[in-house]
Amino acid sequence: MKEEFNFYSPTALKSYNLDKTMRYQLNMLDSLDVFTRKHCENVANLTCRICEYLRCGQKFTIYATTCAYLHDIGKLFIPPSILQKPGALTDKEYEIMKTHTTIGYNICMKDLKLRPYAAGALYHHEGLDGSGYPNGVKKKDIPYVAQIIRVADEYDAIVSKRQYKTHISISETLKILIKDSNPSEDSSYIRPIALDHLSKDFKVGKIDKRALKALFKVVIDDTHYEISCVYEYVDYLKEQIKRLEEIDNYNLKREKAKKEKDKNYYSEGMKMLFAQGETFENYKDVLEEYKSAYVTRKDIIQKLYNEVKIIKKLRV
Repeated sequence: MKEEFNFYSPTALKSYNLDKTMRYQLNMLDSLDVFTRKHCENVANLTCRICEYLRCGQKFTIYATTCAYLHDIGKLFIPPSILQKPGALTDKEYEIMKTHTTIGYNICMKDLKLRPYAAGALYHHEGLDGSGYPNGVKKKDIPYVAQIIRVADEYDAIVSKRQYKTHISISETLKILIKDSNPSEDSSYIRPIALDHLSKDFKVGKIDKRALKALFKVVIDDTHYEISCVYEYVDYLKEQIKRLEEIDNYNLKREKAKKEKDKNYYSEGMKMLFAQGETFENYKDVLEEYKSAYVTRKDIIQKLYNEVKIIKKLRV
């Protein structure tokens, strides 16, 4: 048995008939590189589930999920040398990368079937405080769907960059997003505007707090899902340890037996309990490996429970 879990639990997407609704739109993703396509799928999954926790209607949720699938479609025309660059982008390269928003918007607007979903492509890097791109628009001018996608997009970008294999320490990512949801501490960003507008315009951060709170709930769900997967594997390990300890017990009796027929009896018992690849010579090593894995997984479970506690204490 192999221990497996999906970092993004897929259960929420099954709530809707998304395949039929989005078959044409999703065909567009086939042309993207594998990493961008996976990112689009992750962001769509998160967007769908954030919408559920925000109690959005089904039609809006399907619309938002489709927008999320297509939000990075403009990266089709970003040079691979920039799109897949492992290190930091130069200023010039970053300016080119930023054009994926307007390119994606134009792709959608030129296709009648994609046109309704153009907002996700154009606005998903805009910040509520006006600090985003491509147009630097503020809260009232950013479609709600794009505000939700931005939260999902930023979260997945950090998770992918840090190559998380488990939800342990995922709270550190959420803390980064909390910082982005708060007003900027950089006073040089404040433009010379009327004082009566100052407090209104600068009480928001880059990302939407409501969507971020909903993301917290999604992450907690996924962490509990991971815990359940690890528990299943722990149960499997316990069964294997019990079986191998029974083999070891037979071996002790075999070593103490004086009669050859008794030795053969215990040897046959051991053979019947061996799993594929196990032998008289290596079963003890296998037993120790299982015991070590059991201790490690129990430790992971405890850390995951602690992570849930930390996330629940986070305040936006």
